[in-house]
Amino acid sequence: MYDPTTYDPFNHTLLIGYPMQIKPSPEECTDEALSPAHLAQAVKALQTDGYVVIEDIVSHDHLDLIRERMDADAQLLYDAKQWSGAGGLPGHLMLGAPPFAPFVFRDIVANPFAVQVSQAMLGDRFFNGLYSGNSNCPGSQTQPLHRDVDHLWSSLTVAHPAASLVVNIAPQDTSEENGSIELWPGSHLDPTFGSVISAEAEAARRATSPPIRGNTRKGSVLIRDMRLWHRGMPNHADQTRHMIAMVHNIGWLQRGRVLKFSTDCEAVFPEGPLDHNAAFTDEPIDHVGLRTG
Repeated sequence: MYDPTTYDPFNHTLLIGYPMQIKPSPEECTDEALSPAHLAQAVKALQTDGYVVIEDIVSHDHLDLIRERMDADAQLLYDAKQWSGAGGLPGHLMLGAPPFAPFVFRDIVANPFAVQVSQAMLGDRFFNGLYSGNSNCPGSQTQPLHRDVDHLWSSLTVAHPAASLVVNIAPQDTSEENGSIELWPGSHLDPTFGSVISAEAEAARRATSPPIRGNTRKGSVLIRDMRLWHRGMPNHADQTRHMIAMVHNIGWLQRGRVLKFSTDCEAVFPEGPLDHNAAFTDEPIDHVGLRTG
């Protein structure tokens, strides 16, 4: 079983309460693939704790460009007080990266390390069911504890293997200061049903398996089982904390809508085990979803 004593992504000292971190070697970065040992480590962490972080595998230049645009888009939603996410609480916005050039990059929509881990967890054919994200604004509130999806069957006494994984990429460092996500280790293995976690269940689990914070360095990727208990936390900083989100689903899971991207970025999406579930269009795409009136 994975030992939850892991190293802090900010200073690499051993600490309790930080997510499992894997730092690819220069050779792995050249190959764009984790070694067998690192891949096994990632899979074990996801199976046991429900999350893993792969460090420094996304271009900072790409993230800087996206962050600047997301800052402007988030301001539109913030001014409209268009709150979203669990509880619909002030300060939390549903916002993804723009799905058109020059903001779409292979190391985000088809990051080879994330694809490798998802393939190991979900099998040889899986699809992306989401291209969105969230923005956590200064002064935000604490979300209710929840899971993004339930187990596939309500009568289980033992949790089934992963069917959906969230791939999160933050275009900046995330920490307790700017509202890093709260994660509850191993909670994806709790077979109880229901998306909102009761106060009684939270207290019982806190006594034996307290939460950690999903602190990550810019350029890192956080992968988690969608059933994992989590919540958005207050942002005490003076800048908005953004997060890009994709959801890798096992191939036989029912599909929702096709994801729309502009034709000018079609070449970014490579062939491979990940079905991008994408349609490309020359029509304008409203990725902000600002409501008027």
